[in-house]
Amino acid sequence: MRAEDTPLIRLEDYRPSDWLIDTVDLDISLAPQQTRVRALLGLRPNPAGQPGAPLILDGDELALSEIKLDGVTLDANAFAAGPQSLTVHAPPRRGFTLTIETVLDPSANTKLMGLYRSSKVYCTQCEADGFRRITYFLDRPDVMSVYTVRLEAAKAEAPVLLSNGNRVATGEVPGSDRHFAVWHDPHPKPAYLFALVGGALDHVREDYVTADGQQVELAVYVEPGKAGRAGWALDSLVRCMRWDERVFGRNYDLDVFNVVAVSDFNMGAMENKGLNIFNDKYVLADPQTATDGDYASIEAIIAHEYFHNWTGNRITCRDWFQLCLKEGLTVFRDQEFSSDERSRPVKRIADVRTLRATQFSEDAGPLAHPVRPRAYKEINNFYTPTVYEKGAEVIRMLKVLIGADAFKRGMDLYFERCDGTAATIEEFLDCFAETSGRDLSHFARWYEQAGTPTIVASGRYDARAKRYTLDLAQTTPPTPGQATKQPVVLPVTLGLVGRDGDLPLTTGSSAYAGDGLIVLDQPSLSVVFSDVAEAPIPSLLRGFSAPVRLELDLSDADLLRLFSADSDSFNRWQALQSVATRALVAAGRPGTDRAVLLAKAAEIAGALEHFLREQGLADPAFAAQVLRLPAPADIAREIGGDVDPDAIYGAHRNLSGAIGQALEATLIGLRDTLATKATYAPDAASAGRRALRNEALGLIAIAAPEAGARLVEQQFSSADNLTDRLAALAAMTLIPGEAREHLIGRFAEIYASEPLVLDKWLMAQALIAEPGTLDRVKRLMQHKGFSLGNPNRVRALIGGFAANLTQFNRADGAGYEFVADMVIALDRTNPQVASRLLGSFKSWKMLEPTRKDLAQASLAMVARTPGLSRDVADIAERALA
Repeated sequence: MRAEDTPLIRLEDYRPSDWLIDTVDLDISLAPQQTRVRALLGLRPNPAGQPGAPLILDGDELALSEIKLDGVTLDANAFAAGPQSLTVHAPPRRGFTLTIETVLDPSANTKLMGLYRSSKVYCTQCEADGFRRITYFLDRPDVMSVYTVRLEAAKAEAPVLLSNGNRVATGEVPGSDRHFAVWHDPHPKPAYLFALVGGALDHVREDYVTADGQQVELAVYVEPGKAGRAGWALDSLVRCMRWDERVFGRNYDLDVFNVVAVSDFNMGAMENKGLNIFNDKYVLADPQTATDGDYASIEAIIAHEYFHNWTGNRITCRDWFQLCLKEGLTVFRDQEFSSDERSRPVKRIADVRTLRATQFSEDAGPLAHPVRPRAYKEINNFYTPTVYEKGAEVIRMLKVLIGADAFKRGMDLYFERCDGTAATIEEFLDCFAETSGRDLSHFARWYEQAGTPTIVASGRYDARAKRYTLDLAQTTPPTPGQATKQPVVLPVTLGLVGRDGDLPLTTGSSAYAGDGLIVLDQPSLSVVFSDVAEAPIPSLLRGFSAPVRLELDLSDADLLRLFSADSDSFNRWQALQSVATRALVAAGRPGTDRAVLLAKAAEIAGALEHFLREQGLADPAFAAQVLRLPAPADIAREIGGDVDPDAIYGAHRNLSGAIGQALEATLIGLRDTLATKATYAPDAASAGRRALRNEALGLIAIAAPEAGARLVEQQFSSADNLTDRLAALAAMTLIPGEAREHLIGRFAEIYASEPLVLDKWLMAQALIAEPGTLDRVKRLMQHKGFSLGNPNRVRALIGGFAANLTQFNRADGAGYEFVADMVIALDRTNPQVASRLLGSFKSWKMLEPTRKDLAQASLAMVARTPGLSRDVADIAERALA
């Protein structure tokens, strides 16, 4: 099938499978080029299916070696087998067994889907539809089976043999150098959760006792010699298991839980039942090879994949349209875990930064889609920020609307009612409707409607009557396929801030739900607060209670007042961000007087200096977030149309430099105060101090390059950890010249044998906002540490360049041409990586006309390429539509 002939899969066309597979017995004999897979499937007709239907099994690049029905070889005219499917024309109308044998070449599987070999380790990736690359199967999430897996391999090549469930047998293969292991998973699961690993691996382990007294053996497997870097992942696993027991009442349900790190992996990690497979960048950590950000990411992603055991595995999704049911919900759960482990305000700010940078831009472009899409051609292209991050925000809004108690009871009911099933969004929401007594049909619109709503807010104070009226209105712009939008349910948490803090809230409005919550569920409404003793400043969307844009008629002076006085940490941060965003949006457009920007810089610097002096050391992690201006890409999104990336970057550099110059002495003093000789520790408090020091270093580098270069050299030479060394490198990339190139070379020499650290080195250079960066990236592709065959290297260098606002969007179009060429080259070997790289064009329509035309031409060139995968063809088609 050609990519352009790929059928459109629609939610409304869903119907149950005609057949069910109750049991799957796999016998897999691993070998580098010829792995034999023998599958014994226990099938029966589905009572909800079509009676008398043929049995049609999915395949992908498979070749059938043998097929038997109830142990008897099928006649050639009884079935039809091809690379993409296997059909048994007239199967018995009763339960029966089907034996299927296929032979695979794991070493040649560059797509990294199905069974493949990575650095001499056999591993699998089956979500969303990779199992069909292993054997013919009903490869859909609503077909759930009990698996028993026998793995066999040469003992020297693969002394470790792992699969899902519990290990029930091991032994030697008589008369050979091979051995075997048998694994049984008692919990029915869809094929996408199947996994195996075979190889020579080291591990760390720990015994764990669940809250209900079950003994569990935990282990993290890594490449030989790297067990010393697996301790943080194991520690994170123990903490998130205990947290899930305490907060959600969920205990683990097998005798073992294994995590395996591999170096070639398309995704971050995969939640296969009892055998999580990870990209090694999200497992390996020590102070010399992992940053504070890496430690936090490992903690969060270990938790995310473990939490899937209940929200994704024990309860899976009925079809891939319900993907947000497992991913959005589990992102919410891992965000809550990280918030409890670290700083809730800082975590919230970081999550909102990510949401705005990735999901808001997706909503604003041609790839916009609802949290639950209604149709797709390639499901792998819908593992998106909308499904994950916006999906999590929808869950968070639900909790705000119905309250923590009803939310907890709703989750308990969901676990009880849907355990062991493939569920839908409707079944999930029904649980919360029942526990809260609310009609959630209007709220469900969040799953069906794409786009980022905008709330327009204004207020007026009547001093004589002591009344404050807050007017709110919502709109959502058109998105592809949805020209007309309906109002959604928006929880707006708020306070009214007076001279001495929050004022009492008294109103008779039916839209007011109490505890500072207004529910905006119509196009517009007004809420009148009485007994307001003074003219207040409204503090809206506290804690970012809804994933929206907010237009609020506050002056910069009012916003700076909120920055100093608001009781909500998120809105304090947001107030200063809003002031800076306004200034940068104005300066990023043609004809803005630079003097106006510098005057605003002095105003912001004054507020920052007071904040740093009075409160900066109280919570350094929060102060680091405050000190970081909105990114140039954020400003481009705010402008929204006719965007000139060079003008935006120039404005950002000017504002940062002016603020840095005004604060130079304060920043240097702050760095000195925060310096420590204590041994490195990845805890939140220590990471916060480093974050503030390094944020200050970046501002100094822009404002005072000579002083910045000296500080960079000192920090790089004296650092005992990668966090400070990488921060020094990042700061030096802002200072052109020989010193920068020398430091880049020193970094490469120190970490020449550390691929994951070299990824950071590659990305730091790919993000340099200078005309020579494209040539630099092309040279780096020849570096011995770079490989187009490794997704991590590609994401670091090519993906890093595609995230470089000015150089990807070069006025001559060379950045677009380069990335398009890379997409085409990668599509031949790894379509998933290629399609995600092509997604970097998602904002092309907001550019100024010349760049817009050049970007469109590169997209069109990709779309015209013969033989495109359906992954890349789908993104190109949607981006150009």
